[in-house]
Amino acid sequence: MKKRKIGLALTALLASGTLLAACGSSDSKDDSKGGDNKDSFSVAMVTDTGGIDDRSFNQSTWEGLQAYGKEAGLKKGDGGYDYLQSASDSDFTTNINNLVRRDFDLVFAVGFKLEDSVKEVAAQQKDAKIAIIDSVVPDLDNVTSIMFKANEASYLAGVAAALESKTGKVGFLGGMEGNIIGGFEAGFVAGAKAADPKVKVDVQYAGSFGDAAKGQAISKRMYDGGADIVFHAAGGTGQGLFTEAIAQKKSGNDVWAIGVDRDQYDEGKVDDKTNIVMTSVLKRVDVAAQDMIKRSADGDFPGGETVTYGLKDDGVGLADSHGAISDKTQKEVDAAKEDIIAGKIEVPEQPEK
Repeated sequence: MKKRKIGLALTALLASGTLLAACGSSDSKDDSKGGDNKDSFSVAMVTDTGGIDDRSFNQSTWEGLQAYGKEAGLKKGDGGYDYLQSASDSDFTTNINNLVRRDFDLVFAVGFKLEDSVKEVAAQQKDAKIAIIDSVVPDLDNVTSIMFKANEASYLAGVAAALESKTGKVGFLGGMEGNIIGGFEAGFVAGAKAADPKVKVDVQYAGSFGDAAKGQAISKRMYDGGADIVFHAAGGTGQGLFTEAIAQKKSGNDVWAIGVDRDQYDEGKVDDKTNIVMTSVLKRVDVAAQDMIKRSADGDFPGGETVTYGLKDDGVGLADSHGAISDKTQKEVDAAKEDIIAGKIEVPEQPEK
């Protein structure tokens, strides 16, 4: 109700006993802002160019937002939960600004590629609350950075790979070199060497997160060179690993692939009975997103801070192996997990140079 109408209608409102209801509706979010909960906390996200169904971070983050929305009784759209998809890098800033101006209480920016756009919008929109995933944006009180101890889960994958390898040689396929992918490599190599000091780890980088053909070519070299288990942390480039592993399996070679970020079991289907995905290293972005939303809704938005999720937070882990990992190996993996959580094993964060 606009102020000029309050003066004209005050007597009537008092007489009818509806003043309290009128004022209450103006001070809280109504159902046009997302649902029946008038105190609802609205949240939205901006994807990177991988899209909302990328089977990776975008999809996982969206699943976290949807789960929160369902739990809170919110609707998709303004005042509830929503997303904007970025067709190109040039969309990042526009999309973040769009959601901020639509008055979402918290906006997620998915992926390190959005870092510059987050800095730009946050500096201009002081009242905005932005959470960036997989990148650190320091010194801005309205931005929180969400990171993952992927090295811890990768360590477990390394243990499994070394113990399950029949050739004594495993591989790591990286997308582009840097601190984030370096964590995957460091953990995987350390876990493999801890489980079997004699195991050989072939480490190669494609220099791209979107070149499946190159990923397949590198994977072929690894398998042909004796590696029987290859772990990728290469985004879309890693699709080439699955293509090659399936081809190798059809040719009679007993090889395996390890996925990344999400459970990529569906990528490894050879036929109705055979799958080449041994497990996947998970970054539970959905868990992190839900936790951050709830914290922020409770008034505990950690602006200017980096929040890191690891094994003890269920923020990282290994996907179900569907029987590909033996019980004996699984016991070793479980023991390593407990030792990491207890601080008995310190997993390196970056490769040795």
